[in-house]
Formats: sequence, structure tokens, C-alpha cells
Amino acid sequence: MTATLPATETPAILGPAWDADAPAPDGYVKFVIDGQDVVAPKGEMVIRTCERMGIEITRFCDHPLLEPIAACRQCLVEMEMGGRMMPKPQPACAVAVADGLVVHTQRTSAVAARAQWANVEFILTNHPLDCPMCDKGGECPLQNQDLAHGPGESRFKEAKRTFVKPIAISTEILLDRDRCILCYRCTRFSEEIAGDPFIDMLGRGVRQQVGTGPEVPFQSYFSGNTIQICPVGALTSTAYRFRSRAFDLKSAPTICELCSAGCELRTDHRSGKILRRYAGENGDVNEEWNCDKGRFAFRYVTGDDRLRTPLVRGTDGSLAPASWTDAMTAAAAGLARAKAAGGVGVLAGGRLTVTDAYAYGKFARVALGTNDVDFRARAHSAEELDFLARRVVGVSPKTGGVTYRGLEAAKHVLLVALEPEEECPIVFLRLRKAARRHGTQITAVAPYASYGLHKMGGVLIPAAPGAENAAVAALAGADDPAGLRTDGAVILVGERAAEVPGLLTAVGELADATGARLAWVPRRAGERGALDAGATPTLLPGGRAVTDAAARAQVENAWGTAIPETPGRDTAGILAAAAAGELGGLLIGGVELDDLPDPAAARRAVENAGFVVSLELRRSEVTDLADVVFPVAAAPEKAGAYLDWEGRVRPFNTALKWAGGLDDGRVLDTLGVEMDVDLYTQTPKSATEDLARLGAYEIPRTRTASYPPTTATPAAADGALTLASWRLLLDGSRAEDGEPHLAGTRRPESVRLSPATAERLGLADGTLVTLTGTAGSVTLPLVVTDMVDGVVWAPGRVAGTSLAAQTGARAGDGVTVAAAPPDAVAAVDPDVVASEAEGRLGSLVTGMGGSK
Repeated sequence: MTATLPATETPAILGPAWDADAPAPDGYVKFVIDGQDVVAPKGEMVIRTCERMGIEITRFCDHPLLEPIAACRQCLVEMEMGGRMMPKPQPACAVAVADGLVVHTQRTSAVAARAQWANVEFILTNHPLDCPMCDKGGECPLQNQDLAHGPGESRFKEAKRTFVKPIAISTEILLDRDRCILCYRCTRFSEEIAGDPFIDMLGRGVRQQVGTGPEVPFQSYFSGNTIQICPVGALTSTAYRFRSRAFDLKSAPTICELCSAGCELRTDHRSGKILRRYAGENGDVNEEWNCDKGRFAFRYVTGDDRLRTPLVRGTDGSLAPASWTDAMTAAAAGLARAKAAGGVGVLAGGRLTVTDAYAYGKFARVALGTNDVDFRARAHSAEELDFLARRVVGVSPKTGGVTYRGLEAAKHVLLVALEPEEECPIVFLRLRKAARRHGTQITAVAPYASYGLHKMGGVLIPAAPGAENAAVAALAGADDPAGLRTDGAVILVGERAAEVPGLLTAVGELADATGARLAWVPRRAGERGALDAGATPTLLPGGRAVTDAAARAQVENAWGTAIPETPGRDTAGILAAAAAGELGGLLIGGVELDDLPDPAAARRAVENAGFVVSLELRRSEVTDLADVVFPVAAAPEKAGAYLDWEGRVRPFNTALKWAGGLDDGRVLDTLGVEMDVDLYTQTPKSATEDLARLGAYEIPRTRTASYPPTTATPAAADGALTLASWRLLLDGSRAEDGEPHLAGTRRPESVRLSPATAERLGLADGTLVTLTGTAGSVTLPLVVTDMVDGVVWAPGRVAGTSLAAQTGARAGDGVTVAAAPPDAVAAVDPDVVASEAEGRLGSLVTGMGGSK
């Protein structure tokens, strides 16, 4: 009888519990490694089984997340099958396990040991001996394996090959061709994982090298991973090159703060400054990858505009540095007056840790006596808050929510108001992996098929802004065009769905009708945690509804104070009330006014607020409008936790321990004491314990309330074009400040029109056009795209400023597009822009001792 194993159990060595004469369990094979009987899953490579047995086999080209290629020939072992030895050693990374296979590694075979020894010697034939100046020195696999398995000296005395170096394959990445050992890791990652095959092996034989095509720069959101997986110092970071050695750095595991993916990172720092970030390993989340924004965008932490001391507005109307004691006194007194003069609204922002968001929500209710608190510093709606309360809050992997692994296993995935590569890059990588390896069908409701959707092999359901409701509703039909009635099907909906009335209702109804699992994917790292922590006008911590007397009583008993039973205002309502003079003040937590749907109106609201307290990392527009400003710690300077889009807790400790900054929870706790209330959020640990004291709560799961959908777009009413827009991953946001090399790999900003629409307007592909809204215009090159007629797409930020701030138009609004006037063409000459970019790249390489 054939034995069976639980799906989660993967045995490596047959122990006493196994009958050596029994056949292998279903799905497994039995063979021998170095005299030991082994059971391994069918299809597993020999090198993986050896790893699980604790047998180290040297390798350079092998990577567990890349397909085997056997390029470096370093993992050679002896093998025999059916009693016959194979004529020469075989690569362990490219031979799958099989019944009856016998493997002899370098531990038991002199032939295998000699083969590995000789291969190291061969690789070093042309490899330069520049370890003392190579960035990889001290953490180089070639160094380590040569020391452990290589010859003590080389027999080759001939001159080594040389190349002019470095060459810039992008503004972020420099290539030293003479160090390259042709392992193909970088090119395989770019093609298999990222889907950006901008680099490849060029030439043959001794002149073979990594390169890019003519006029095709290596522009990828994931290019930094090639630096990390390069087993030698052939690919180096422009920003890090010659800055430090591995043994001079201190490393700390951290979590990325720049989106909701929840990536594991390793932060390397020296003398209180971050010098580089690497992707950490977490098979449940980011595997071993991260995006370039998370890898390179950290210099904002030490920017010149960091706030280091509190500021208080004096009687002369100007902000001046003040002591923490004086600032706390001024803030407490001002907020008390504002509370009495109409109340205080709290704008928490979406970049907070869970405990910091909890502190904002608790401060609003306990110190200010209001439910006017909201984390959504973006387009939002009451429908969205209802959707989040009924379908998202409290959901996590532990409660059966959608996970990264669930995406990879799903047969069908529907994307609504979500562009994963731009808005949550690791979700994109997992979906692309699912499509390539498991045949997952990915369908997107959008105005056009983006580059990311093409790379996932996805299918487009074309829909103009405002018409997504009908497109989503049609998917509930019995013919099931998106395959959502199949087991494990998933619907991913992004935060942009809040911009379309009725869309979230339609998405919820689709999930109910088909049985597909549903997940919400916001952009910012702190939004999911802020929702669960109660930084919303309708929800208390744990998803407790403000209007539920029993749930409210739980919180009141734990906090020792009464909580208003009326739901508060959302972000838009808070700003409108401040603008109308209905609120006495505002408490703002790191909100960029430019991120709000109407930046001009938000600016007027803050200006009109009677008293403004701001907790900020860096100087901003809000700083100049605030009465008291408190500096707070950046993510690497504090401990805490985020909830990623799955609802998975992603805790982290302080990386820069001597920075001395205070987190938002500590500042609010001290301010609360000044106002005679205790928050118990002095530290993330105490805040977590205080949150836990609320106890368990069973969130009622009911269907989303019905909200009426849009019936017509503005374009249908006035003949204008309907604007479609979303933010790109790299778009000049403040998180990217101080890192010019990252800015050089942004995707070109452009306007997109369908061929029919462009022809109707008399516009040709590549020409400069001007998009005009109610408050202004922007001029960008036109890209004629296969997309919905009557729609124009433009990026959410142009030249580092939001499109809404420049034009007054948001997604779904009517705009006009026309050929750019001569003065605009002169101001935005694409040839000049290209020339300047080429010049920057040339200067960069020349300045580092190389040539283009």
C-alpha cells in the first residue's frame, strides 16, 4: 500500500518512522544522496534536496525563485542511475530527483570536489582581483566559495580581459563587465520575474557581456533586485558605489513604509545614516524581491528639510523654534479653545503605523470628544467607508482572507480600479508569477490595457471612468466571463474605486453572486492598519461601529470615558467644516495637501481653521499654516507595525536607534497628559497592550448598503473627453526626494488617446498636446493607445505636482485636449529633454571614471 503525507509535510531524509523498503508516498520519489535514503517531492531539483539535508553545494547561477539554467557549472556532482555512473559530473541545480537516483556530492566524491575546484579556478581566469575596492567585497559568494573550495593560487599567468568601466545600464545601476561571470541571474530575473527584458547577454565566447539594446535603457521598477542577486560585484548601485564596505555597516530587519505590500527589508546604516536597503526574505509576502522605490527611496529620512525641534507661532505671526514643554503647553491650550469653539477635526493620514493610528483615533475621542477623525488623505466616499466596515476591517490571513499565496494559487483574478505594478508592486510580481507558472487568468476593468497588464498576460474589459459599474455587473452573468465562479477566484479592488459612485457596491454584489473572495488593496502602507485601529469617523478600534451601543460600551469601559454616539465627519467633511468656520481647529498628522482631491480647497480650509496643530516629519505646506508643529520620527527611526493589504501584521523594530525622534503615539500621549487625559500610547508596546485590553469583538458581516451608480460621464454632457488617471509608482513624490538616480528611471509622463479620438482631434502620436481642466493645463507628449474612445488618460502627478492641483480635474471629470501652443512646445521640447537626460547619464558615468 502506498503511503501518503499531509500536504504541508515535505520530508528530506528517511528516518526511523519510514520503512526503507516501502515505496515513496504519493507525489514523492525515493533516492540516495551521499549514502542516505532520501524522500523528496517529484520535480524538485537535486540541489534543493541537498539544501534541506544541510549539504552545501556551491553555486552561482542557481536561485530558488528562478528557473534552472546550469550556466555556471559550479554545482557539479556525480550521479548514477540503474547502477551505471553518468559519464561526467552533472549540475545539481538542473537535474530533477528521480526514483533510484544515486547522488555523490563533493563530500563523498573526489571527482565532484575536483570539478567544483576546477570551475572556481576557471572563473577566476578573467575575474579581476579588485576585491579591496569592489562593493561586493566582504559579502561576495565568489570570494567565499573560492576560499572554501577553490585553489590557493592560479596557474594562469596570461593577461586578463579588460573593459572600460563602469557603464551605466540605467541611472540606478552600473555594470563592471570584467567582473561578470555570466551566471544569467540578472537577465533571468528581468525576463522571468519582472517581465522587463531590457537587458540580455550580448556577444559570444570571451566577449560575451550583459548589455542593453540601442536606445533602450534598463527602465524597470524592479531593477535593483539584480544588484542584490548578482553573485559578484558586476552590478552595483550608483547611489551606494564606493560608499562603504559590508563589514562597516550595521543591519536591521525592517518593513517597507512606502506602500501596502508589507515587504520585508534589510536596512544597512552607518553613523546614523541609511546607506542602502536590500529585500528581506519572506515567502509569505515578498519572497526575496522588492521594488526600486522601496529599495532606493530612503534619503528623505536625512533630508535638509527634516523638522528637528517643535515650532510655535508667536505673537508676530511667525513660526519659531520652541522647547517641547512650551510647544505642548501652547498646543494643549489652543486645542482646548478650539474644542470649545466648535470642535477639532483630526486628519491622521495614511502613512501611520497601527499604534500611531490608534493614538490619533483615541486622542480624537478622549481628548477632543469627537468622532471627526479620518485617515483617508485622498479621494474617498461614504460608500467606501461602508464597504470597508462591512467587508475589509478585521479580515486577515488568520480569518481566511485573501493572501499572496492565495493569489498565486487562484485560477482567476479580477482587478477593479487597481493597477498593481504602479500601486502595489509585489502584488504585481505575485500575479505575474501565477500567470506564468500556474496559468492564472487575470482580467482588468480599465480604460486601457497597461504595460503591467500585458506583462501578466491579462485580459482587458474596457470601461470608461464612471462606466465601470456596468462592466462589473455584467461579470455576474451565468456565462461567467471572468471565471469568478471557480474555486479560489479572487477580486482585487483598489482605493480608486471610491471615486466612482456605486462601484464598490457593484464589486461587493459581484463577490456575493459568484462566491469569489474579495480583497481591498490601498496604496499607502498605513491605511489598512488605520482602518482596524479606529482612525475613521464611523468605526472604533477592531471594527466596532460608533453607532453600536454595545460595541461602544466595550471601548468606553476600557478607556474610562464616554464616546460620542454620532458618526463623525470624513476628510472632505472636516475640511468643508473648517473652511466654513464650523470647526475651531485641526490636528493634522503628516498629510500632504497636494494628495487631496482638491488641493486648493484643502489649503483654504487649513488657512481658515482657527487653530492648527501638525505632527510632521518634514517641512510642508501645512507647516507654514500651522500654529504648533511637532517633529516626529521617520519609519526607520521608530518601532511599530503595519498591516499590509492582506491584513497581515508586519512588525518592525527601530533601525536608526540613536536618531532620537518621537513617534506620533508618544507625542499625542504627552499632549494628552497636558490636556488631563491618558492615552497609554507612550511606546508601541504600551499602545499595543492598551489596544488588546479592548478584548475580542465579532464584527457583523452584512452586505454593503446599496449606493446609486453613476449614469453618465461628464464627457457625454458637454462633448469634452472624460479624464482617466492614476498615480505612477515613481512620480516625483516627496518620498523620492534626494535620490536623483531613482528619478532617472521614472516612466515617461504622457497623455493617452485612442486612435479614433486622436484622429477626430487632429493629433498625431508623439506630438505635444495640452490637457486643460477648469483650473489650468499641462502639456505632455501624446501616446496613441488602443483604449476606450472619448477618454483621455494622464498620470496622477505631472512634474512632481498632482494633476488635480494643476488642472482642477479629477478622474471622471470632463477635460479638453488640443495641440500644444508654440510657447508650450518651446517649453517642453522632447528633443531637449532627451538631450538633457543623455547628458546627465554621460556626466554620471564620466564622473565615476568610465565612459558611455
